[in-house]
Amino acid sequence: MSIDVGRAGAFLASHARVLDQRRFLALTTGDDGARQAVVQGLDAYRNPDGGYGWGLEPDLRAAESQPGAALHALEALADAGPVRSPHMPGLLDWLDAASLPDGGLPFALPIGDPVACAPFWARADPSQSSLQITAAVAAQAHRAAREDDRVRNHPWLAKVTGYCFEAIGRIDETPFAYVLSFALRFLDVAADDHPEARALLDRLGRFVPKDGALAVAGGAEGETLRLLDYAPEPGRPVRGLVDPRAVSDDLDRLERGQREDGGWAVDFTSYSPAAALEWRGYKTVEAVAVLRANGR
Repeated sequence: MSIDVGRAGAFLASHARVLDQRRFLALTTGDDGARQAVVQGLDAYRNPDGGYGWGLEPDLRAAESQPGAALHALEALADAGPVRSPHMPGLLDWLDAASLPDGGLPFALPIGDPVACAPFWARADPSQSSLQITAAVAAQAHRAAREDDRVRNHPWLAKVTGYCFEAIGRIDETPFAYVLSFALRFLDVAADDHPEARALLDRLGRFVPKDGALAVAGGAEGETLRLLDYAPEPGRPVRGLVDPRAVSDDLDRLERGQREDGGWAVDFTSYSPAAALEWRGYKTVEAVAVLRANGR
């Protein structure tokens, strides 16, 4: 079994936003110029306050800076490393300012114009911390910190890490699939610098099924988070929670997921025609990245 990287590139050229085309080029060439283009491509989504918006999260198309957009910005910047963005300190300062007193981030901040925004973004309570979005953002920040000491040494990272540890430690029943997935991903990345993360990983392991698949209650029909969504890298602590055979099976599933047009699809609902295309482009880059990292 194998994938056709050329067809994936052709799909991105005909369907995806420029940012994901740039991310794909950086992934497949490893060229610093391509990585720099990823960093520069994020500027179109950046706001003067240091945060990001403008549909960087495809189902959150409002202009305002949002934690969901910061998640995608940090992910792209982590992928672009060791190339650095001059705007990283501003993003970290924005995240620090957007954090609530307990150190967590709200799921979303108020949206002035909710056109083409998913209702779960538009109706979020900005006064309550969300472990789901906070763990997702913090995981990508820890990834970025591997190559960027500006992230590693920023006071916000310590604050948000403490919030996540405390909130995850309070989980005593099976959480919503996205909460569990992002918490596992956060703990796996944070374990590099925080030994306590491994104990929390073991604690969450009781909620992870043998095949690693997490059904999304209340989601689209068949919507499921897969093992590779929260355990994409080989040799990582989170892989210890699942059977190696389950990893191999999920890699096979991901390989089989390439469509005739060269791209991959998503199984969740998109809330605008633009988002539907952009999620496929994003997912295609992600699929190629995960398969390459795992020797496929």
